[in-house]
Amino acid sequence: MKDAYSLILSAIDNGTYRPGDRLVESELADRFGVSRTPVREALQRLETQAMLKRDGRSLIVATLDHNQLAELYTVRAELEALAARLAARHATPEEIRVLGGMVEDDHKILGDPQALSRANRRFHHQVHLASHNRYLVQQLDLVHRSMALMARTTLAAKGRDAVSLAEHQDIVDAIAARDEARAEAALRRHISMAFETRLKEEAKLTGDMGLDE
Repeated sequence: MKDAYSLILSAIDNGTYRPGDRLVESELADRFGVSRTPVREALQRLETQAMLKRDGRSLIVATLDHNQLAELYTVRAELEALAARLAARHATPEEIRVLGGMVEDDHKILGDPQALSRANRRFHHQVHLASHNRYLVQQLDLVHRSMALMARTTLAAKGRDAVSLAEHQDIVDAIAARDEARAEAALRRHISMAFETRLKEEAKLTGDMGLDE
């Protein structure tokens, strides 16, 4: 049985609660079938971790501004690139086959952004595990937790899904070849392209809202 903290965090991660949504202690207790005390403690913990923020007397799921987004992608690129380098050095043959199988399976869900988003998280987590560095995995778990504060997946952008899978294949090929520099570069390029796509989508959204200068 998951605790209240894990339940609320999972609900944010899977999009049940999205950036800007208000979290009400009593409603969360009813939804998850737990008492209000552990829910209150979980909300306080999530606020401390900047997953939630105050809006008057209420707590809402936090959103990331442009600078926070850039900072998050910078850290993610560095840590994920290191994970890929270490995976090229330490991954077992079985782990490499699993990574390759993930990419192959993900071609079957092209056109389904939400399913691809979940598959994308699984793929990256598998790369992290293949690094065989528990401290790096812990830090990347924190980074990916913050990724849940992005309201939309870049995999919904036109053509991004197929390109992303091709990038995943490049990463797997480099890891399989035990080419540490190539694996690091492939992962770094993948994150850079994802960030560029997100910036384009955010700019498009702002333009569609008809904001004046």
